[in-house]
Amino acid sequence: MFCFRTLAIAGIVAMLTACSESGSSSSYAPHTGSQVSMNATSGQYIKHVIIVVQENRTFDNLFATYPGADGATYGYYLKPVGNTYKKTKINLVKRSLAGNQDINHDSIAYDVSCDGTNKRPKTHCDMDGFNLEQINGHAVGTYPYMYIDPSDIKPYWKMAQQYGLSDHMFTTQGSGSFTAHLDLVAGTSQLKPSWSLIDFPSSFTDWGCRATSETTAWLTTHGVYHSARGKDPGPAPCISFQTKTMRDLLDSAGLSWKYYTPKYIGGSVGAEWDAFAAISDVYNDPNEWGTNVSWPETNALNDIANNQLPAVSWVIPNSDNSDHPWNSTKSNTIDCGPSWVSSIVNAVGKSNYWDSTAVIVTWDDFGGYFDHEPPPFFDDMGGLGFRVPMLVISPYVPKGQISHTQYEFASILKFVEQNFGLPSMHTTDDRATSMVDMFDFTQQPRRFVNIPSSSDDRCISRQSHVSNPVDDDD
Repeated sequence: MFCFRTLAIAGIVAMLTACSESGSSSSYAPHTGSQVSMNATSGQYIKHVIIVVQENRTFDNLFATYPGADGATYGYYLKPVGNTYKKTKINLVKRSLAGNQDINHDSIAYDVSCDGTNKRPKTHCDMDGFNLEQINGHAVGTYPYMYIDPSDIKPYWKMAQQYGLSDHMFTTQGSGSFTAHLDLVAGTSQLKPSWSLIDFPSSFTDWGCRATSETTAWLTTHGVYHSARGKDPGPAPCISFQTKTMRDLLDSAGLSWKYYTPKYIGGSVGAEWDAFAAISDVYNDPNEWGTNVSWPETNALNDIANNQLPAVSWVIPNSDNSDHPWNSTKSNTIDCGPSWVSSIVNAVGKSNYWDSTAVIVTWDDFGGYFDHEPPPFFDDMGGLGFRVPMLVISPYVPKGQISHTQYEFASILKFVEQNFGLPSMHTTDDRATSMVDMFDFTQQPRRFVNIPSSSDDRCISRQSHVSNPVDDDD
């Protein structure tokens, strides 16, 4: 069956199976980029890695106009002309960080954004179908074609100016937050050789092991999609991986780790953005749940101040600090994300940990927003996804470095593995290029440069813990 660019999008889900085509035999297809050798001495310098996970922004959405980076202030959309579309140039609109609309950003939105069709697996992306996405079931139009006013995100730009920015970091999967957070601790959401979890569980109140009545969406290696609310859904979001996760590698090596997160409360970000709430071995381990998985997320600041920072940590934000765009009912919600991240970076920079720490900041998915750079390759598990920013803050990162190296989420995990002498998880970390090339260990550790926080008093006062309810498309 041929999949034409038609005006109707409502039938996309029903057509997914018919439009699928056979994938290659490998679930994790290797890319063709060159591999970067690991500097054998990095572990002598980096004793602590902090992975800060923010929400739902593409590279162009935050860094479209950043000097020297691969950004764009225009793109293309598919303008309706009769019963077909005409590829049309459009300038990106500058908007504020707060008050943006929450665009649908599941795998269907990813497919349509790629080339205006629901065809999967993908073989290419024209990056021209973002106007065919939806917001709450309604056509989104040209709304995704925007970039954030740099004055609203000064802390992020300051981190890039003083430390390092990657402009070719791609998400593991063309999907949303549920699988992205799994990818950032396991390198995959693949549960069997022939299929992987994708998109979101069947409700938006709980994505963890307490949600025994929920189901999940899944994608086969032949591109066949099974909805979480369909006739053949996947299991409850309480997962046992056949492969090892980063937690398994760290535990086996006797290395300390923590996952700082909002408390696991139904209807809150702690029930949706907590990867380990959905990993059975951790959730059901009383020695790790509530200890290694630590709430509230502000415990990260306490552990830095009290000289208790583990070797590896993840930091998950609350809703106000997340950069997540909210629906119209939450359009007045302020976005304190830049202030939140700068509070973590400044806490490290002013502590005894500065000379031995790397802080890595990334965003979990594209959030439905435009980006001009197509994914560099496609695998059988719905990836790669679209670009997201990555900031690297460390005394061993040259000032103002912009890395054009092709990365994916597992590039972070591969760096952790190599830095601490860990084995591979044998998921996407096998193919990923380590982001070690963003460091220069021949230079003397640079003195910390403070990152100015937002001048908004509301953000400064909100760095204490809150656990706000979230919307229905994370």
